[in-house]
Parts: sequence; C-alpha cells; structure tokens
Amino acid sequence: MPMLSELIQESLKQSVHKIALTLGVPVIAEVHVALEQPASADHGDYSSNIAMQLARPLRKAPLAIAGLIVAELEASGSVHGLVLRTEVAGPGFINMYLDWQAWARSKGSFTLPQHAGGSKVIVEHTSVNPNKSMHIGHLRNSCIGDALVRVLRATGHTVEVHNYVDDLGNQLADTVAGLLSVPLAGEHMRFGDYCWDIYAEINKTYAQQPKMVQKRTEILHALEEGHGNTAWIGNLVAGQILKEHVEEMRGFGIDYDLLVWESSILKEGFWASAFELLPQTEIFVQETEGKLAGCWILKQPAEDATPDTLEEHQKDKVLVRSNGILTYTAKDIAYHLWKFGLLEKDFSYSEFQSGLWTTGLSGQALPFGRADQVVNVIDYRQEYPQQMVKQALKALGFSAQADALHHVSYGVVSLSPASAAGLGIDTSSGKSSYAMSGRQGIGIKVTELVRLMEDMIESTRSDKNGLSSRLIATAAIRYYLLRFNLGTEIVFDFKQAMEISGNTGVYLMYAYARAQRVLSKAAAAGGGSGVSESGVSESGVGEFNVGESGVGEYGVGESGVGEYGVGEYGVGGVPLFPAQLEAAELALLRQLSMWQDTLYTASRELTPNTICNYAYSLASLFSNFYSACPILKGGEANITFRLWLTRSFTDTLGEALDVLGLPKPERM
Repeated sequence: MPMLSELIQESLKQSVHKIALTLGVPVIAEVHVALEQPASADHGDYSSNIAMQLARPLRKAPLAIAGLIVAELEASGSVHGLVLRTEVAGPGFINMYLDWQAWARSKGSFTLPQHAGGSKVIVEHTSVNPNKSMHIGHLRNSCIGDALVRVLRATGHTVEVHNYVDDLGNQLADTVAGLLSVPLAGEHMRFGDYCWDIYAEINKTYAQQPKMVQKRTEILHALEEGHGNTAWIGNLVAGQILKEHVEEMRGFGIDYDLLVWESSILKEGFWASAFELLPQTEIFVQETEGKLAGCWILKQPAEDATPDTLEEHQKDKVLVRSNGILTYTAKDIAYHLWKFGLLEKDFSYSEFQSGLWTTGLSGQALPFGRADQVVNVIDYRQEYPQQMVKQALKALGFSAQADALHHVSYGVVSLSPASAAGLGIDTSSGKSSYAMSGRQGIGIKVTELVRLMEDMIESTRSDKNGLSSRLIATAAIRYYLLRFNLGTEIVFDFKQAMEISGNTGVYLMYAYARAQRVLSKAAAAGGGSGVSESGVSESGVGEFNVGESGVGEYGVGESGVGEYGVGEYGVGGVPLFPAQLEAAELALLRQLSMWQDTLYTASRELTPNTICNYAYSLASLFSNFYSACPILKGGEANITFRLWLTRSFTDTLGEALDVLGLPKPERM
C-alpha cells in the first residue's frame, strides 16, 4: 500500500477526475495536490487547497468544488477507510481527520513510492586532503555524507560510498616540503598531528622565503610522475594519515566502500581517456595567447565571463596548466566519467582494511562504479568546479548523467570568539566568527574535540553504567553538525556543542532510553517480578536518572503493572483506542504518521537536517505525552493503548536514530 500522503493525494485526484466527467469539463491532465498537516489538530490531520486551484477550470466557486470533492471522497470509501471525517472550511480548504485506529492497523502496510529507491547511487564524502589530521570542518562533511548514505539506503537505494584521496594536490606537496625542509620537535600522539604543525610551519616559511614556493611545484611534478624518493615519501605520508582519518571516522560510525586515489586516475590512464573525448567538444580548447597561453581550458560562454567570475573562477576553468600539471577539475571530470560507467576503463582493487577497498595498479576486478546517480558532499566554495564537471558531461553528450549529478553544498564551520580566544587567536577585531586555517594551524582537531566532550560528560554524569562517555560524546557532536540547515555556516562554540538539553543528540537518546525503560518495566512486571517502590524492577532493570518527572512518578498504578503490561494485545499489537484521545496522545500520533513522508522528503531533497527536525519534534511530543498521560497507571484499556503508543514511538525514533547514525540506548 502506498504511504499515507500518497493515498490521500491519489484519492483526491480520482475525485477531481470523476467530478470533471460529471460536469462535462475536459479532463484535467495533471492535478497537483498539495497536502499539509495543519499546526492545530482542530483544522484536521491533513488539509488541501485543491478546490481553490480548480475554480477556473471547473468554473465553480472553491467552496462548491470542495463540497463535491468531499462527497466523492466519502462515496469512494474515505481513502480506504483511513479518513474518519472530512470538512470544508473557507475559502475552500478540505480538512481531513484520520481514523487513528484504522491508521494504526494499516501503518505496517504503508510503503514508499516505487520510484523512491532501486537505483544505484555513489555518494562521495569526506575526501580530506591526506596531509594532516582532520578538523571539525571536515567532520561536518563526513557526518552529512554518512547521514545521506543512511537515508538513501533506508529508502531502497543501493549505495556505494567513496572517499576521494587527493594525493597529488598542493596540500600534500606542502607537507612533504615541510618534512624535507622544516625541523620540528615536540610531543605528538599521531603522525597526522605532527604534520598539522609541519604544514603550518612550511606556510610560514613560504611567507618569509617566497622562493621556497618553487619547492612545492617541484614536489607536485614528482608526485604526478609517481616514482623516485619524493613520490614514495608522498605515498607513505598520505597512506599513514589516511589510516588515521579512517580510524577517526569509524569512531563516529562512518565507513566507506572505496578509497579512490587521485594518482590512480593518472597512472591507470583515466585522464588520458577523458582527454581523447574532450577535444571532440567545442568548449575544450588550448589557449594560444594571453596569460593562459598553453593551458587547456573549458571555454565559457561570453555572457558567463563577468568581472565577478573572471578572477575568482578563472583557475577552475583551467584543466591542464601550461606546465602540464592537471588541475583538480580535470581529474574530477575523468573520475565522474568513470563513476557513471562512461569510460571503457576500470581500476584494479585491493583491500585497504577489512571490508574497505582501494584503487591501485594491481589487484582484482570488482563491480564498483556504474552509478545511476552521483551525490558529492562538498562545501559551497566548490560549487563552481562542480558546475564545470556538469558542463563537461553535457558537452560530451551525457546530459542525463549531468542531471543525475548532485552537489550537496553546505556552509563551512568557523569558530566563535570565545572558542577562537581559547585557541590563542587574536580576537581584538571583534568579529562574530573566525575562520579556521590549516595553513596557520588554526582549528579544532576532531580528536581534541572528542576528548574534551568525553571528559566533560564523564565528570558530570552520575550513572556510568549505560553508554560510554565517548559514545555519548561522538553522538552529541555528530548531531550538532547535522541539525543545522545545510547552507548555514556553523559558528562552533565549545559550550554550545557540549550542551545536553534542548535540540541535541543527547536529548533524543535520553527520550529513547526513557521510553525503553517504561516498556522494560511493564514487561518485567508482567512476567511476575514486580516493581519496587522506587520504580526499579527486581528482575534487574537498572536505575536510570530521569529528572524530576522520573518514571517512578508514573511507573506504578494501584491496579498493578503486571495485569496490563503484556496482555492479550502484546506490546507490539494494536489495542482498542480510547473513544476520545488526549491532546498529547493525538499530537504524538500525528507526528508518528509523518515519518515515512519525512524520510522520503529527506532522500529526495538530500537534506539530513530534515530528519533532525522531525526526531526532535517527536522526542519533545513524547516528553509531553509522558508527563501528561501516566503510561502505567489507570484502567487496563488506557495502559494497553499507551504502552502501544510508547512502543510505536521507540520503533519510529529508533529508525530516525539509525538514519542519523546515533545509538539506541536501553539506558544512558
């Protein structure tokens, strides 16, 4: 059965079609039915303005059309019996009130649209230069990318996760130059942390000795040639730092299927194959004069060459510099031709770590690539190079693939004045935020942030028998980086990131654990073990700090938990609903019913923060329900229904936590 909103939309469309036939009006080919869930339940569970859209083609007043649609809906079975009643409100809204008992019995049958999944999607994320340790700006990319992977898999897509390793870029060349030229001592726990400082030091040297910049160009050439001492040093540096990156991300529950080395694109001839194709287009030309003489570029239409873009983006149009060095965009075009299966070439694959594969000169053939869609998670500053890849695909005649290439752009992470000052940055300018800079060594390493959060949580929690402080810390950081709109610049503040109340990952996990505790108590009492005065099951359900409105307050009714905890319906069954739902019960049901629509929207729009907004609202509504409606107290019918509602909440929030990559704790 289609998901609920789709059922309602289809019923409305069919009603409009029948009305048009009855009135002798030509059939309306496409009827767009917009649905919304009114903020107030008094205005219905779903509402549509379709009658107002049809006033002109049906030549009737919206109120009259709405009345006809309502009559037709009722005559056709009120959306498979899911709609209890339908009302017309001025100036022509159709407000539908669900039969929640019928919805509960059907909700296991609702499915996402057939076109929602089924395709193969390559998601590329993280893709951090392997020249130093990762900072929190990189982590935002990884968290967004991994959440999108989970969203797409949850909606039926086959997803292949890539981490692109730029082992031929300026950043790695600078780190190698620093290792060869800059003496550095000090305590460092990891090689990446040492290179963090080396990278900052070599950039100071460039500023003091401009001629040293030539060293970067020499090393770049050596890295691209791929043999000799310098190339091997670069390979060893990138390999070790990449291992540290992968390990760090695994601590956040983030994994990859394939590491694609930029050097492999050159060594295995992918760029050479792309170069054979590009000259067949009119936009790939070699300049013969001016400052770009000798460069191969993607020629832009004259109207696009505005003063604003000439300086900022000119370098991104260049694919091959006059000295023969390829730009990132050139290699990216070849990489995307391969992603879509448009080059008659493939990599060889070997295992980097268990379950993680890497491209190379030797190995085996595996079915990577050949995607139907490609999603690249890259910050907004890379919008122009991403446009150039699309432009190249279209110029080569691959318009469908260009349209299937999606750039998920996001705002960068900067530092709040307080956080910047804590890192020793001069904040006398009074700016509202301070950018991180690897070249200056300014930023918060991921490992430092996790350690700070873990120490804070460990020092303040009273019950240390639940999730580990490190797991709570990584979940809190992950959610903090996901909950903002993608285009928002995150001004990172230590104090704000460490909060455990409000719209935070800790709050969501706490709500889940609280609900699980209620269900555990009911099950334990139903098994005959009883419940002590403090609300703790003698069968071993441990203590869980729940604040002033703790479980104990509502935990035991005079009638006894055991009598109702796991009765005839069972926790997972559908009990008889009360004739009149409490406001908190109805609000929670309405939010539960929106889960599939929310998941589908997030997969279609590629917006993981949509899941965050939903999950926070769901947890808040459960908290209100928990406070207003004693779950294990009262009559048998009420207790059974509220236990079912609690189980529905844990099932749905659990799915949302899975998609967000957060744990589902039995206790905190």
